[in-house]
Amino acid sequence: MARLMGNTWRRRLLATLAAATVMVGSASLLAAAEPTTHGAGRPGGTGDRDRALAAFERIRERQADAWFRQDGDAFAATFTADADVVTFNGDHLRTREGIATGMQYYFDSYIEPTRLHTVDEHVRFAGPNLAVIVRTSCQLVPSEPTCRQDSLSRNTNVMVKRHSRWAQESFQNTRVVELP
Repeated sequence: MARLMGNTWRRRLLATLAAATVMVGSASLLAAAEPTTHGAGRPGGTGDRDRALAAFERIRERQADAWFRQDGDAFAATFTADADVVTFNGDHLRTREGIATGMQYYFDSYIEPTRLHTVDEHVRFAGPNLAVIVRTSCQLVPSEPTCRQDSLSRNTNVMVKRHSRWAQESFQNTRVVELP
């Protein structure tokens, strides 16, 4: 019986040590992924950051142009091949091909010709090849210079850098609706 209890105790000790190792390792990974004010997790140097921000702006402009032209293929071209888009109504479009097909359906069936207008955005680098952009935008009817309240949305763009190029990996769009 003493021998059995000893083995049980050893197994529990090993399990506890293994769990502690996993927790410490996970905490280290999380800490390493969290950007700090000292630039950890950001592209190396101001020039890299500026180039990344310029790339994000070009992607946003290409996407806005495709939206205005109601071109699902051009809209989807701003995404990686295996990207995800969650639309304002909760549809989940998967892969660049699925995004192109889904967006063309929306353009043909629901979305009137409008221009996208950025109200504000926040860019956070989560690593040298990963950025998260939270953007507030609206749709502008061509004859109107200001956002309609019913067209405001907030979206989260996950940007990845692969083979020295930035592209969208994921896009989540949420309509801004004030609580009563």
